[in-house]
Amino acid sequence: MTLPRILDSAGLSAATTTPLGGGTYNSVYRVSAAEGEFVLKIAPEHQQGLTYEQRLVSTEATFCRLASKVAPVPEVVHTDDATYLLATFLPGEPVFGRDVDRPLIRRQLGDAVRAMHEITGPGFGYPQLGLHGTWTEAFLGMYGAVLADAERFGVRLPTADLTRHTKAFDEVDMPALVHFDLWDGNILADTGLSGLVDGERAFWGDPVAEFVSLALFGTIEDDPDFLPAYGFEFTDSARVRLAAYQAYLYSIMLTERVPRGSSDEAFERVITDALTRALGVLA
Repeated sequence: MTLPRILDSAGLSAATTTPLGGGTYNSVYRVSAAEGEFVLKIAPEHQQGLTYEQRLVSTEATFCRLASKVAPVPEVVHTDDATYLLATFLPGEPVFGRDVDRPLIRRQLGDAVRAMHEITGPGFGYPQLGLHGTWTEAFLGMYGAVLADAERFGVRLPTADLTRHTKAFDEVDMPALVHFDLWDGNILADTGLSGLVDGERAFWGDPVAEFVSLALFGTIEDDPDFLPAYGFEFTDSARVRLAAYQAYLYSIMLTERVPRGSSDEAFERVITDALTRALGVLA
């Protein structure tokens, strides 16, 4: 559906659009209309991506419908649950690269993420791909899929045998709503936390998986503000699971560089080093 037809079907009047940067999969626009300010995401018609990159608009719509009840997340305004999503525009700017009151924002973030993780689902995994009865089955399948994607795109990845750690994964018995992309670019703030955006990569799974992007290339245990506000204490098995989720995300980041045409060798080394550290924990 074309941009004018989407805006018309949403019932917006006198609408104007401005492309927004930062999107790596969908096309993203800010929409200004008589009815208010919105964000519109339109899925690509033909883009070769990773296995899980299917119907991401549907996943984000599901995430927003649920998480907006308990956290500063955009509300769904209009969607076909397949190709586009119109959502409310949240105030603030991404905290990435900004001089902000970080301790305050991290404490508020801990509260918001804990509330989000209290939302539970009917099964484990990516909702757009079909759910599993156990987290162990779901996550081993997710990790296996990205390894298959890497082979398909000719990316050589160091890997780990995660089946050695199934007891740790078996401890997860409740499918929590996990955003899985909460790096500083997707956290908005003005005088305090004002938004968690871009929930298109969400899944039902282990809340510990959230801690990867929340401390990208580092460790959440070094954050003196987030964890106390969230209310979590690490165990040895949780550290093993965190390392596995780090290995998963960093494998995704290295693999997706090929279909996206990225050529930043310095950034690739940063990702590779982080992946190597995570695999060292799993060895």
